[in-house]
Order: sequence, then structure tokens, then C-alpha cells
Amino acid sequence: MYRLSSTGLEIPIEGSKINQRRKRQMKKEHGKLKGFKRFLREEEGMGTVEIILIIVVLIGLVIIFKTQLRSLVETIFDKITKDSKTVMS
Repeated sequence: MYRLSSTGLEIPIEGSKINQRRKRQMKKEHGKLKGFKRFLREEEGMGTVEIILIIVVLIGLVIIFKTQLRSLVETIFDKITKDSKTVMS
């Protein structure tokens, strides 16, 4: 049920089914908008992005310095092997 306003527009009458339905719809939309705003303020996902970026940078560094890292690791393992032989004897 509608009534005419002074400008000639139809306005739902308080308590009518249409008005109640419209209020429920507006409340749902407001709830969705509120949830979306909360989602935008939330910062939990930022940790994941930061971790992924750190991993990408580390992988890039490994690729760039692959030969130097390999020789460093080989040197360290050779020293460990030599020192373990002296401890075992």
C-alpha cells in the first residue's frame, strides 16, 4: 500500500508488507556492506603476501648466486668431513 507525498511520489505506508520487505532488504545490504568494510580493514591476509614476497626474493637470490653458494656449501662440508675424521681417530 502506498500514499502520495506532497511531490506526487508514492511512499510505502508504514507496516505494509512492501515496506517491511524493503526494510529487510536494506538491512541485508547494510550487513553485506558492513562485512565488506570489515574485510577491507582486516590485515590478516597481509602476512601471507609478505611471506610469499620473501620466498620469491630468496629464490631469486639463490638463482643469482647459485655457483657461489654451491662452492661455499662444498667448502663447509669438506671442512666438516676433515674435522670429523680427526674427532673419530
